[in-house]
Formats: sequence, C-alpha cells, structure tokens
Amino acid sequence: MVIAAASLALLAGGALGASLLRRSWQRRDRSAIGLIAGGWGVLAGLALASAVLIGPVKGLALALALQGIGALVVVWSSRVRRKAARLREGEVAPEPLEEPGRFWRGVLRALLAGPLGMTAAMGIAFCITVYLPGDPRTRIVLGGMMMPVLWGLAMTWTLADRRLLRATAVLAGTSIVGFGLAALGGAA
Repeated sequence: MVIAAASLALLAGGALGASLLRRSWQRRDRSAIGLIAGGWGVLAGLALASAVLIGPVKGLALALALQGIGALVVVWSSRVRRKAARLREGEVAPEPLEEPGRFWRGVLRALLAGPLGMTAAMGIAFCITVYLPGDPRTRIVLGGMMMPVLWGLAMTWTLADRRLLRATAVLAGTSIVGFGLAALGGAA
C-alpha cells in the first residue's frame, strides 16, 4: 500500500516538476530562475524522500522511473496541444532542412556518423575501460556496453547538426583525445 501511494505521488511530482521546468523554458528571463529551482527541487526532493521512505535502491529506482513517466506525460500533452493549435491557425512548422539535399552532403554525413562516430565512441569507451575503478573484467564489460550507446549518440548528433565542419572537428577531436588518454592510462 505504501508503494502504491508513493508511486502516485512520484508520478504527480514528476509531472509537477516537468511543468515548472517547461514554464521556465517558455519565459527565458530572470523570473525563470525560481521556476527552475522549484522544478528541480520537487524532482530531487521526491527522489530523496522516496529513497529514505522506501529504501535507497528500490526507492531511488522507483522515483527515477515514475518521475520520468510523469514528465513524459507533460511533454506529450503539451506537444499535442501545440500541434492542434498550429493546425487550427493554419500555420505549420517549417521542416528542419527545407533546402534541397545534395548527394555529397548525404554521403559525407553517412561517413561522419558511421566510421568517424564509431571511432569517437570507441575512444570514449576505451577511456571508460582504462580509468574506471574496479575489477578489469567489469571495466571491459562496461566499456563494451557503453560503446553502442555512445555510437548512437554520436550518430544522432552528427545527423542533426547542420554544420559538417563542426561535426567533423568534434568527432575527430574526440577520437584523438579519447585514444590518446586511453593509451596514456594504459601505459601508466
């Protein structure tokens, strides 16, 4: 019974925190600082209260999951309303890339997102494997599990970024720094 009541409170708290943060994003002035502090305060306070009342592991896991679901409800409901309001007014949001596509840009994006994104993700995963404390087998498994996640993040960012030179510089720099730091840590 306690967990059911806590679950409802965490769902409502996640929705409340997300709505406060959403209002702060809409204002974008100095008065938004109070909304930001209030939103994060609600989320952190409920997570801490859940960890104390239910237990540190189970309570925190329950808080993170249910507050995330509550926040997703706020995001989903506001998106539906905004889209319906735009359709009523006859305005439709512009597409992200309305300019005509060029074949060479598509090929370059694929090369950046694929091989170069993979090397950047590998560099970061190697750093995680080298510098993370603990048993070497655990570090290798964690680095291997982080590799596809990091690669997916690199691909998403590369494909969403309109500036190809910036994406190239960031991915190449991340690859060089990641492998360099991993080599330095392995040599020590």
